[in-house]
Amino acid sequence: MIYVSSSNYSTSLDETAQEALDLLIPPARERLRQSRLWNYLTQKRGLKENTASHFCLDTGPIVRNFNISVPPSWKEKGEWLIYPVGQPGKWQYGIAHLPGLKPKYYFPEDLSKPLLGLENLYHESCLVVEGLFDYLSLIQESFPAVCPLGDHLSEEQARELSHSPSPILMLDGDKAGREAAEREAEKLSIKVRIARLPEGEDPNSLLVKLGDRFRAEVEAIVAGARTLSDLRREEMACRGARFKPLYSEDLAKMLGLTIKKDQTNKVVTFLGQLSAYSDDSQINESFNAPSATGKTYIPLEISALFPPEDVIVMGYCSPTAFFHDIGVFDKEKGGYIVDLSRKVLIFLDQPHTLLLQHLRPLLSHDKKEIRLKITDKSQKAGLRTKNIYLRGYPAVIFCTAGLKIDEQEATRFLLLSPEISQEKIREAIYLRIKKETDPKAYSDWLEGDPERKLLKERILAIKEAQIKDIKIGCPERIEEEFFGKNKALKPRHARDIARILSLIKCFALLNWWHRDRDGSTVVANEDDVKEAFKIWDEIAESQELNLPPYIYNFYKDIILAAWKEEKAGLSRGEILKKHFEVYSRVLPDWQLRQEILPMLETAGLISQEPDPADKRKILVYPTTPLTISQSKNYSESHGGVKSEKAPVEKLFEETGDGGDLTEVVV
Repeated sequence: MIYVSSSNYSTSLDETAQEALDLLIPPARERLRQSRLWNYLTQKRGLKENTASHFCLDTGPIVRNFNISVPPSWKEKGEWLIYPVGQPGKWQYGIAHLPGLKPKYYFPEDLSKPLLGLENLYHESCLVVEGLFDYLSLIQESFPAVCPLGDHLSEEQARELSHSPSPILMLDGDKAGREAAEREAEKLSIKVRIARLPEGEDPNSLLVKLGDRFRAEVEAIVAGARTLSDLRREEMACRGARFKPLYSEDLAKMLGLTIKKDQTNKVVTFLGQLSAYSDDSQINESFNAPSATGKTYIPLEISALFPPEDVIVMGYCSPTAFFHDIGVFDKEKGGYIVDLSRKVLIFLDQPHTLLLQHLRPLLSHDKKEIRLKITDKSQKAGLRTKNIYLRGYPAVIFCTAGLKIDEQEATRFLLLSPEISQEKIREAIYLRIKKETDPKAYSDWLEGDPERKLLKERILAIKEAQIKDIKIGCPERIEEEFFGKNKALKPRHARDIARILSLIKCFALLNWWHRDRDGSTVVANEDDVKEAFKIWDEIAESQELNLPPYIYNFYKDIILAAWKEEKAGLSRGEILKKHFEVYSRVLPDWQLRQEILPMLETAGLISQEPDPADKRKILVYPTTPLTISQSKNYSESHGGVKSEKAPVEKLFEETGDGGDLTEVVV
């Protein structure tokens, strides 16, 4: 142990004590040369005789004359090594107990820990080491060094170290030492470099092992010192060699371990959550589908791949509760700071979109910090206005069984719906049986999958990369693809292109090790553009109509199919009957009337007209839909690309049945 009787930053001893100490030091050093501690210093610790005699003293008179308190247990453990801190005329001193009791260093509560070697701080490359003998090993080879007597810098030591022009942290070459070096480098306000020692080594162990070759080895280690950001970038590049390029098919296969079918949904959901680690390209997604269709299962399964601290999952949440629970009060701003940067925000089974209305500016990425005002009611003060500062852009996933969605929310989200095919349900049942019959075996099988492990490591590496910006290197390719699919432009296309650009950036982020880089900026290439448009083509049709895929599929699978059979307007009862035939489940009449049909009518896919035979009844007719971004280039009348046939005619033609369309209301 080392016991410091006086702080390195305190006043010097009084003149009488100082003179006495100066007289005692020479004979004390001579006694040390005659003690068994001398062999310990020169043989086991590798110190030269000059170093040992200059920096180390013995016990006895120093302790007796200056009444230095020694812990009682020390007296039973053998000899002490006395180490002076300071210089003649300003002595401050410590006592090291040998051999190696724990804790290694002891300091009275009223004294601060010294930083040994303050005179070396102003050298260009001052080395910061952990232990006393590491410090002595470097000093005897004329390396400028300081020692905080541990791997943690106190506030006072950090202030002293800030005077050094370019210090180098050379802490022990083990996990604890590497972590301490990174921690202290982040904490210090000055530019520091980190010198990595060989695994399991420290400066003193290298001195003992290498002898005369020690100096050359230290010089080589110092020459390889890097800043923390450079070290992390190099480590991530080495780690990236394990990660092969990934594209949509690869992702779908990996995610298929727990999510059956839903090829596009699971890829889009994964990319949406990954987008949280981008600077400003976060993707918002809304899963709209009836209950028990798996709308929350997909986001939750994928979120299990991400670091738990980055995922916020909420059941029901009112707007004010959301802000109070997550927000931290800031006195300077006089409001609550809600920092959602680099977070994945998942809302489960929300009954309404009131919270989303409060978050509209955030979802639109209008500004990185947005000020909101809400009212809060308390027992003492009644209604009060509170300031909320939303900071950063999260990746938001909103799950609801409600099928009706406001257009303002629809344009801010990618609208998704899980598949409800028989094949998917069958495979999901098999997976559930496997999981529930033997949970431990299922968990071991899942976590033992090498591709899943590698994907989780990949996500963590992407997070740690701290990619600041993603540029796209081929804008002309995007223009060609987008304008080739959208001849008649709509206002919402401005947001659609933003989503496509976000998908492109997500693919670049997923494969950043294999992309051109400029510092912390990654450059997306044509492969990313191709993959993004491939995904977009799968979901574009329903997105442009502002419809969840479930409702658009309802239109195609139920209404158009029933129209083909009846060749006449459809009653609600006929639609409900057809729904049961196709999906083997009952659809509530109110949901058809209040949610599905109004949304289809707003999208221009149907019209509702009174039955000519009975005005009390309403009949549903399919109409020609608006322009959609498909390779078929369907468009509304007198607008966009010319098309010889409307979609209804196309469907009949593809099935070989022309049909009579005279009753279609256009």
